[in-house]
Amino acid sequence: MLRAYMPWMSLIAVLTLLAAVPVRVMAGTDENRKAQEATEVLDEIMRIPEQSIPPSLLDRAQAIAVIPNVVKVGFIVAGRYGQGVLLERDAKTGRWSYPTFVTITGGSFGFQIGAQATDVVLVFRSRKSVDGIVNGKFTLGADASVAAGPVGRRAEAATDQYLKAEIYSYSRSRGLFAGVSLEGSALQIDDKANAAFYDKPGITAATILSSSNLKAPAEATALRQTLSKYAKAQ
Repeated sequence: MLRAYMPWMSLIAVLTLLAAVPVRVMAGTDENRKAQEATEVLDEIMRIPEQSIPPSLLDRAQAIAVIPNVVKVGFIVAGRYGQGVLLERDAKTGRWSYPTFVTITGGSFGFQIGAQATDVVLVFRSRKSVDGIVNGKFTLGADASVAAGPVGRRAEAATDQYLKAEIYSYSRSRGLFAGVSLEGSALQIDDKANAAFYDKPGITAATILSSSNLKAPAEATALRQTLSKYAKAQ
């Protein structure tokens, strides 16, 4: 009997997920807000040292993605969707790039019901992973190893001993912050969001990440400055 209802359950899960995703009203408006939210997420996560990302992990990061309000809903079949930003560290100067917009999507099957919105932070230890995202759809766990990241000062001393994954993932929900498993989730460049944010049709993620002097909204500058404050170049 349950099997007969599964297609309808899947459809309900997908429709609920899509209904939770905000619709763009004006070009650039949502992107500016999303960049500002990413800055706020970083500030709030790093405000409490005992519950933050270990500074040594941030200092050695090659790239960081901040995806506010990732929506996960489901009934038997669950779906996940979110839009955020990705910044890469320049290998020579150590400076952080301008943000390029990305989306995260994923799904899972099991006896689950409900809806949840979380902030997600991904810390990349490999430039190869960033190249994979820029060049096309990138699946966490399949194209690069991903693991729940260590949290707080207590993890600082042990960081070097067990950091073996290419990407470390974090999630914050209702004030709680912890490492989270995101295997199977797909990251993809959001070209439309980039074009709207930079007011430049056709701009590519590669151009954004490699540009040292790009005309960008104030939210991009604020985000870069905030990231530089917490993730210092070695």
